[in-house]
Amino acid sequence: MPDLRRLLPAPRTARLWAVDAAVTLCALVLGTLLLLASLVDDPGLRDTLGLHIGVGLGAAVLLLLYRRRFPTGLAVLFIPVGLIAPAAAGATLAALCSTAAARRPRIAVTVTGAHALLVLLLFWPAAASWHDYAQGAGTFLFLDAVALTSGMLLRSQRRLVGSLQERARQADEEQRLRVEEARHLERERIAREMHDVLAHRISLLAVHAGALEYAAGTQTAQSRAAGIIRECAHEALEDLRDVIRMLRTDGPDGGPAGGADDADRPQPTLADLPGLVEETRRTGIAVAYDGGRADAEAVPPRVGRHAYRIVQEGLTNARKHAPGKPVRILVDVVSPGTLTVEIANSLHHPPRVDRPVVPPALPGAGVGLIGLRERVALVGGRLEHGHEQGEFRLRAWLPWSP
Repeated sequence: MPDLRRLLPAPRTARLWAVDAAVTLCALVLGTLLLLASLVDDPGLRDTLGLHIGVGLGAAVLLLLYRRRFPTGLAVLFIPVGLIAPAAAGATLAALCSTAAARRPRIAVTVTGAHALLVLLLFWPAAASWHDYAQGAGTFLFLDAVALTSGMLLRSQRRLVGSLQERARQADEEQRLRVEEARHLERERIAREMHDVLAHRISLLAVHAGALEYAAGTQTAQSRAAGIIRECAHEALEDLRDVIRMLRTDGPDGGPAGGADDADRPQPTLADLPGLVEETRRTGIAVAYDGGRADAEAVPPRVGRHAYRIVQEGLTNARKHAPGKPVRILVDVVSPGTLTVEIANSLHHPPRVDRPVVPPALPGAGVGLIGLRERVALVGGRLEHGHEQGEFRLRAWLPWSP
């Protein structure tokens, strides 16, 4: 069954409608002038003037609606009509111009040549003299040449603009590839710099901590502290290795691209939070941890990993900005599909006689909370922080689809 939608006018924008209306108006004006000239030469046309005007208006309507979808068909239809009714001759020339602009030059030349041949054949018997024949035929041949040339020039201009747009698109694509290559090279440079500087210093720290642990024995506080330093140094080396691997790969979201290296070191989940808390307690910080109703197996690994990193960053900030003061951690499922993480540290330390000497504040870049906000936004969550009732509290809501 034929698709009747092909018979509908082609969809176009308001600007294209305005262009088509202007072309149709020019065709009407030209057809009117040719009709007036024919009335001067042949007064007998006055008897069928209404019919000629109706044919000219019908041709103008068809030209307005179907010039873009069926230019060649309109030209073939208008050629005999325009030769019989001068009012439709303007629409014929507009259709010939549209054919030359939208179709191959061979088709445009063939259709225009057919119209010119009919003009030469039909004008000869109707002409009163050679002068009238040359004048009438020459006028139509000139208009045919103008229509054909204008359409071909318009076609060439469109092809040129399309070629320039394609070149601009290719230039943008090449620029994007150059930017990506420069970004990749910069990431490689950062990875090498991190490896050369940080890995060397952290490995030295681990070696000296191991020597101090061995020299202090196995039961002394200095030995335990040295052991903690050594373990933290090894953990820092592993984290540095993960960061360097991410910088050197081009996987989605800036992470590893995939492969065997991804399984070298499993990512932390909610089940690893007690170990993180215990590790922090061994450094001398009082940490109260309440797991609430959070089921580590029910929480998706992605959400659990974000919760772990939030708690880790919260403990780091507590050590930096409130050293020696207790920390309270609450991880709970407040509603189905929403995990809440709350970290609070007291601003006023309770009095203790044997309170250890508070170490100097650790340096920080000031971007920890910004990174947490971006991390929470990845899962569509929400982050709040601020001072409440003598405490600094950090709350995060991490939703997921149950």
